[in-house]
Amino acid sequence: MATEEFADSLAGVLAGVQRLVRRRLRVGLTTPPLRGAQVALLRLVAARPGIRVSEAAKQLYLAGNSVSTLVNQLTKAGYLIRETDPDDRRSALLLPTPAAESRLRDWEARRSALMRAQVERLSEEDRAALAAALPALRRLAQNLHEEVEGV
Repeated sequence: MATEEFADSLAGVLAGVQRLVRRRLRVGLTTPPLRGAQVALLRLVAARPGIRVSEAAKQLYLAGNSVSTLVNQLTKAGYLIRETDPDDRRSALLLPTPAAESRLRDWEARRSALMRAQVERLSEEDRAALAAALPALRRLAQNLHEEVEGV
């Protein structure tokens, strides 16, 4: 397979898997689904409570006004708390609510169970091939991250 064809196929498969995982995880939700950017912001805030809006925008590679819109949506939905930064009253610090932490824990558990069940359906050869590909996929992700960061 030519490099260009392989790269296109890889990108398509990775995007397709991610899309299908999201679709499967939405089944049975008792709350309105969150968009990908909303989940990404919630995960970032849960990992780094007290992060500033400007830093969240930088980490997510989004415009500041886009993150502000997401913050407003998630605050209204009861998932984020926006506090004034005591060191810079013009800046806001973001904190997850208990509802956000609960929803993220549930999502992680459901995603883990879904992926575990799907991996178990694969042949031993397919599982070994995927395991062997993980280091290369991690390097690919690191290369993309470094390129975006300008490292």
